[in-house]
Amino acid sequence: MTSVPLLRVRGVGITHDEASTATPADVTFDVSPGEVVLLLGPSGSGKSTLTLALNGLIPHAVPATVVGTVRVQDADAATTPVAELSTRVAMVFQDPDAQLVTGTVLDEVAFGPENLRLPADDVLARAETALRRVGLWHRRTDNPDLLSGGGRQRLAIACALAMGSPLLVLDEPTANLDPGGIEEVYAALAELVAEGDRAIVLVEHNLDAAVGLVDRVVVIDALGRLVMDGTVDAVMRGRADELLSLGVWLPTSTLAAMRLRRAGMSLDPLPLTPAELHAALEVEPAIEAPGEIGAIGGNTPPAATRAPMAADPGGAGEAASTAASAPLVRVRGLTLTRGRTPVLHDVDLDIAAGEFVAIVGANGAGKTSLVQALAGVVRPPRGTVELAGRDVHRTDARTLAASVGFVFQNPEHQFVANSVFDELAHGLRMQRLPDGEVHRRVDDMLARFGLEHRAQAHPFLLSGGQKRRLSVGTALIGGARLLVLDEPTFGQDRARADELLSLVKGLHSEGTTVVVVTHDMQLVTDYADRTVVLSDGRIAAAGPTAAIFADDALIERAGLRPPPLRRALRGLTQHPSLSSVARIADLPGARG
Repeated sequence: MTSVPLLRVRGVGITHDEASTATPADVTFDVSPGEVVLLLGPSGSGKSTLTLALNGLIPHAVPATVVGTVRVQDADAATTPVAELSTRVAMVFQDPDAQLVTGTVLDEVAFGPENLRLPADDVLARAETALRRVGLWHRRTDNPDLLSGGGRQRLAIACALAMGSPLLVLDEPTANLDPGGIEEVYAALAELVAEGDRAIVLVEHNLDAAVGLVDRVVVIDALGRLVMDGTVDAVMRGRADELLSLGVWLPTSTLAAMRLRRAGMSLDPLPLTPAELHAALEVEPAIEAPGEIGAIGGNTPPAATRAPMAADPGGAGEAASTAASAPLVRVRGLTLTRGRTPVLHDVDLDIAAGEFVAIVGANGAGKTSLVQALAGVVRPPRGTVELAGRDVHRTDARTLAASVGFVFQNPEHQFVANSVFDELAHGLRMQRLPDGEVHRRVDDMLARFGLEHRAQAHPFLLSGGQKRRLSVGTALIGGARLLVLDEPTFGQDRARADELLSLVKGLHSEGTTVVVVTHDMQLVTDYADRTVVLSDGRIAAAGPTAAIFADDALIERAGLRPPPLRRALRGLTQHPSLSSVARIADLPGARG
C-alpha cells in the first residue's frame, strides 16, 4: 500500500450557519489508496457533515464555516469547484432520493460520466459494469421512482461507482437494503478496493455487515472531537468498552461476547463476527458454576424442536390466530400498484390489539406499501383496511391522526412545520388540545429525544439521526392506539436506538399496538412477538417470531438472513444450552 495519502483531513471543524458550536469540532486523519476507513460516532457528532466537506458540498453548496483543511490528492476541497472535485470524490448520501435526477436507471448511472464528456462507449461500459455490480442491470429501463427504497439506494451506489473517482464516500449506504442486498453491496465494494487504487470512507451503523470490509476505524465523540484512530483490532476489539460508553454501534456478536465475558467467559480476542463468536465458544471451557448458562433457553425450546409456521399466503392462519376477539387491524383483499407495477396482491392480515408485529421481506416485497395502507397514507384500488372496525380510507384526517402514529422511511417526507417544536405540536394542535398541554407534551418529547437545543431549528437542518428522532417523536406524541414505524432505527447511534426502542417497548407494554418494518433481523428477534414475511407482494408466512426464524428454508426463500446471534449460536456443541438463544437480553451476564 502506498504511503502517499489520497485524502488528508487536518484539524477540521465545521459550524453550520444556524449553529453555535462546531460538529465536527477537531478531526485529523489520512486515507491511503486501497484503504477502507470506517467513521464512527454518536448521532449528531458531525459524521455526515464531515462527509459533505470531503466533496466540497460544504462550504460551496451548504453554508457553513470551516476551519482546518481537506485535501483530496492535490485539490483543496474548500477552494476547488464541486464539479472538479467529483472526478476525485464520489458520494452516496443517506437519502438516495437527494441525488436521483433522470428518468431511467441507465440514464441515472450514465449521467455523471456523460458530464465528464467521456466517449459514449465508455459511458455505457461504466454504467453497465456499475449496475451489474449492484444487481440492477435488469432494471435499467425502469424509472427510478419504480424502485423500492433499497433499490434506489443501490442505484445511488452504482452512480458513484460509475464515476471512477479514486475516493468513494458512503454515508449509511445499506440503511434501506435487505440482507441480500447488503451482501451484494459489500461484495461489490470489496472487489473495488481489491484493485488497490481506490479508497472508501464509510459511515455505517450496520457493523455486522461492514466489519469484514474495514481496515481502519476513526471515532468522533459526541462533541465532534477525534478520540480514536487505529486498526479494526486496535479500536473495535481493544477499546470496545469505550465505544460502548460513547453510544456507538458495535457488531451483534461483539455485544453478545461482551455480555458472555461478564458471565465468566474469556472470549479472547473479542469476536466481531458470528463465525468468530461461534468458533470462540466451541473452544471456551465450561464455567465452574454453570447455573446461569445452563438456565439459558429454559423458557424457549431449542430451535430444532420448534415447529415453524407454514406459509399462509391466504391469511387463514391470521384470522384463526385472532378469532378469540376482533382484531384491531383487519386487512382483506388489499391490492396496490405503483405506477403500473403491482406491489401488493390480495393481502389478508389481522393484527390483534396489543401485539408487537414486525413486517420483513426483501427490497420490493411490498413492506412499506403495506404499512402505508395500514396508516391510511395510500389508498388501495381494491380491498379494505379497518382499524377498530372503522374503514381507514373513509376516516377523516383528524380522527385518523389520533388513532394511528406513522413514521415514514424517509423522515423528510413527513415534515410540515418550520421548527422542531411546531413539528411536534402539529398533531396535538389538530386535536385541539389546550396550549398548556401542547407545550407540556412537546417539552417532554424534546427532552426524551435529546432535541431541546434544536427546538427552534428547521427540521430540514437537523442531522440524519436527529430527523429520525423527530419523525418518531411526531408519531409517538399523540398517544395513538396503533404505532407504525418504517425503519425506525435508521441513522440512530446505539444509545439513541436503545432509548427509542425502549420507549416503543414501554408504549407496547402499556397497550399500544406496534407494527415495525425493518431490515434488522436482530431487532425483529429482540422485540417482535410476531413476524409477517412478505415476498413478491404476498404474505409468505406469519407467526411467532421464534418459529419464523427457526425455518431456515423460509428465511432463504424470502431473501432474508437469520439474525447474527442465531448464526453465531446455532449448532454449538461445547455450550449447547446457548444454541436456542435468539435475543441478546437472554444471554447470561449483566446488561450492557
